[in-house]
Amino acid sequence: MISLIKSTFYKERATKDKLCKFISGAKQLSLGEQCANFEKAFSRWQGRKYSVMFNSGSSANLALMQVLINLSKIKTGDTVGFSAVTWATNVMPLINLALRPVPIDIELDTLNISYKGLTLAHKKHKFKLLFITNLLGYCHDIDKIRSFCKKNKILLIEDNCESLGSAYKGTKLGNFGYASTFSFYVGHHMSTIEGGMVCTDDKEIDTMLRIVRSHGWDRHLTPAEQNKLRKRFKIDKFYGKYTFYDIGYNFRPTEIQGFLGLDQLKYLNSTINKRQKNYRQLEKIYSNQDFIKMDTSGMTKVSNFAFPLICKNKSLRDRYMELAREADIEIRPVVAGNINNQAFFNKHVKRKFHLPNAQRVHDVGFYFGNNPELTKREINLLIKTFS
Repeated sequence: MISLIKSTFYKERATKDKLCKFISGAKQLSLGEQCANFEKAFSRWQGRKYSVMFNSGSSANLALMQVLINLSKIKTGDTVGFSAVTWATNVMPLINLALRPVPIDIELDTLNISYKGLTLAHKKHKFKLLFITNLLGYCHDIDKIRSFCKKNKILLIEDNCESLGSAYKGTKLGNFGYASTFSFYVGHHMSTIEGGMVCTDDKEIDTMLRIVRSHGWDRHLTPAEQNKLRKRFKIDKFYGKYTFYDIGYNFRPTEIQGFLGLDQLKYLNSTINKRQKNYRQLEKIYSNQDFIKMDTSGMTKVSNFAFPLICKNKSLRDRYMELAREADIEIRPVVAGNINNQAFFNKHVKRKFHLPNAQRVHDVGFYFGNNPELTKREINLLIKTFS
């Protein structure tokens, strides 16, 4: 079978051996030095000033939204635009925190929100926050989107879980917004088994992320930050151990995840380049007129962990899904498809939205895996099956 993923980690056997050795010799496995070092290393790699690690990408999404509320960047009832084709736990925090979620339709040839689509939606809904999903390695004129958000005082944040390493006009995706979230779940660009990250250039956001991550207390702040908080609230050293300054959760990662992040980060440039090389070969499939060709103009690197196929109609989709089954190729829907069709969304958001492109992706789209361990034979079989 050509599966979505081939291994939990890149260079799996060696990684597991190193992990066993680390665990057997570690004095601490709860959040500590390994996680802190991974945060610093990831900041350098991504090109952002600050990174805060979480136990999952979903936790990172919720924590970031909570931070924005804690700091009064947004408030309950504010309208938040988000990509209509996304992951469920990008939307659930908006509902949890009593924000007003509004899906924005995507473009079929990038699977992403466009500048044009955003401007039309903003005329009707007047967004305070835009949570954009850089879906499956792509984006759509995100520089114009950033400029529009700045001009209209819309806070822009990015979900870059599916586009780690992708770049638009020389800038890495995840560096266009006020903050960005990442996931290191098994099968993503790099794996810490479970894990997530929030990146930002804003020190205030960084500090509040660390408060929100750990119950709302100050334990993982610098001594200077702790002293500032304790002085403000008149808290002494004794009560400082169990003083909670704002709404928070327990979203802490473990040292196991931090160790794995540091280890796998060493291979990240190599695996991204392999995915890019695979992608450029697999692009031959788009010469088949049965599929919508993805537009990568402006993108200086396409780094995705899955290759999307949007068919021209349902009968073609059914045909190619059957060919995939016969060739033993594992396929999946395009993420959560049209969010309008999801049970949780219909239960908690009492309105319907007109999202024709998202619906089309839902009805006639699927993807197969693009992992760095694909062989030449497997790539040729994928091209043959779908061309």
